[in-house]
Amino acid sequence: MVAVLACGRGAVLSHRSAGALWGIAEERRSVIDVSLRRRCEPKRAGVHARSRPSLPAEDITIQRGIPVTVPARTLVDLATELTPKALERAINQADKHDLISPDGLRAALDHIRGQPGVRRLRSLLDRHTFRLSDSDLELLFRPLAAAAGLPQPQTKVIVNGFEVDFFWPKLGLVVETDGLRYHRTAATQARDHLRDQTHTAAGLTPLRFTHGQVKYEPEHVRRVLRRTRELIEDRDQTPSRRQESAASDFEVATATKKSVTPRG
Repeated sequence: MVAVLACGRGAVLSHRSAGALWGIAEERRSVIDVSLRRRCEPKRAGVHARSRPSLPAEDITIQRGIPVTVPARTLVDLATELTPKALERAINQADKHDLISPDGLRAALDHIRGQPGVRRLRSLLDRHTFRLSDSDLELLFRPLAAAAGLPQPQTKVIVNGFEVDFFWPKLGLVVETDGLRYHRTAATQARDHLRDQTHTAAGLTPLRFTHGQVKYEPEHVRRVLRRTRELIEDRDQTPSRRQESAASDFEVATATKKSVTPRG
């Protein structure tokens, strides 16, 4: 508040300092970010003042008695400074604190076109909140499964009372996909947990990917599928096969020992 008052008329908290006030981002302790809705950049020790005369009045609110940019504008400003991971955390925190949902944020961006940070923020949201159609999902996922050494899966079948996206009966592997990474309701999350718990209790291996991962992180999906397949196959190795493997190792070791035993 001292920093805002020191900058005079039209001053509001913004950027990282606004993020800290909203509880969605860490503040740079050595400097306070202030934006001014006038053409003036006062020099104040410990204050980073920005002249922003075009900042709309509807993008300003009061939080804890301090003039500050609204959550949507704060996230747009943060998008110009934070790393992708830090920005993603800020979006999650804003959703967690019920400040603005991802859908609400996407809608708000339509009214802040052309501003720095909008494109980067929209790109991050699009990557994690879009949903593939069932046909597009299957078209993208099947090659990843094949590249991981998996046979063709069953799709949209009922397993343990739930419809699953992909199922490998012989491996006991279930793969579910989520079309929305952010803003999942408590009921939806509880149902997802119940599904995974039911599959696990039945001796199956449940995996869950987002549609964004299938679309934008195919190598990650392929690696997880391959490693999971290897673990399942190793776990399901029958005792007789283990005995045969052990006997084979013993024969090789014995033959090697005989070949190096000195004569006489």
